[in-house]
Amino acid sequence: MSTSKQKIYWFCQFFGWFLLTMVEYLAYLLQDGFDINVLYLAIANIFLGITLTHLYRLMIRRWNWVRLPFFRLAPRVLLSVLVMASIMTMLNLPIDRLLVPQRMVEEPWLLIGYIMSFGKTMLAWVLSYTAYHYVEENRNAEIERILLKTSIRETEAKVLRSQLNPHFVFNALNSIRALVYENPTKAQLSITQLSSLLRNSLLADRRKTVELREEIKTVEDYLALEKVRYEERLACQINLDSRTLFWQVPPMMLQTLVENAIKHGVSTAIGGGFVEVQSTIVADKLHISIRNTGVLGDKEASGGFGLANTAQRLELLYGPEATFRIFQEEDHYDGPVVCAEITIPTQSEGIFRREKVKNGEL
Repeated sequence: MSTSKQKIYWFCQFFGWFLLTMVEYLAYLLQDGFDINVLYLAIANIFLGITLTHLYRLMIRRWNWVRLPFFRLAPRVLLSVLVMASIMTMLNLPIDRLLVPQRMVEEPWLLIGYIMSFGKTMLAWVLSYTAYHYVEENRNAEIERILLKTSIRETEAKVLRSQLNPHFVFNALNSIRALVYENPTKAQLSITQLSSLLRNSLLADRRKTVELREEIKTVEDYLALEKVRYEERLACQINLDSRTLFWQVPPMMLQTLVENAIKHGVSTAIGGGFVEVQSTIVADKLHISIRNTGVLGDKEASGGFGLANTAQRLELLYGPEATFRIFQEEDHYDGPVVCAEITIPTQSEGIFRREKVKNGEL
């Protein structure tokens, strides 16, 4: 419990019990006059009430009663009220017999009357305190579920954007090895490109977004390395609207989609194929498309981990206005084409969505 909540709790304890007891004492004072012993009893009741209710608070916090379902919580609350009311009765009844014996004669159900009187007070306190913490516990549990879900999704996104396909790395190294003797200059360039690609992959989990031009540089390095392997079987084209170069996009996302395009499209086509990346701005939204030769298979349509996580990463960063879809275009004269489309709203709409969830703003 925070310091401010502790102060409020103790203020309510002392003020509530003091006010309740003093009202009863003033009623006695107006009727029977001043009696120092009755005043002492009133003060004792204040501290006894605070002690009993504080022990109840420690008990429900120790055993997490507020996490119990209602049908298990209710009997425990009623039993606690009965016990506390009985303790208050055991203190007050014998003393009242000595201080105001004339009142005892007129009460046939004295014991039950005392227990019910103190029980109403205890029940009001217990219900108020338990209901408050029951609601607060449910709210905290809901926030924890949201944060846990967000954390899981971001962990998946980190795994996705920080890992390159190991088969690609092995193939790239084999291709570079073949170039060492045939074309040393090109081999050196390929090593530089692979090094840059690996560095960006390792740094990706430290950044939520990067500029589109930086992400495209990663894509260009990736395509250049694949070009060494596929040679003339792979045709690449990147067309970017200059207005989109500084837009923020999730790191390694486009590289993952381009890799998917080559793996499921170009590599399976008998004569090879093409990969085309385009960007533009329509209605203040960034639109990116990755087109490639190929037929959309069941695995791609259902979206494996990579494709499904692309949509989750976009929603996590930018909210529901960001979209991702992959579909089969109508047949072209040069063969079937698969298209993956990404739409990202303006940065201010949702780039810090996760931080808002953490701070309880969403």
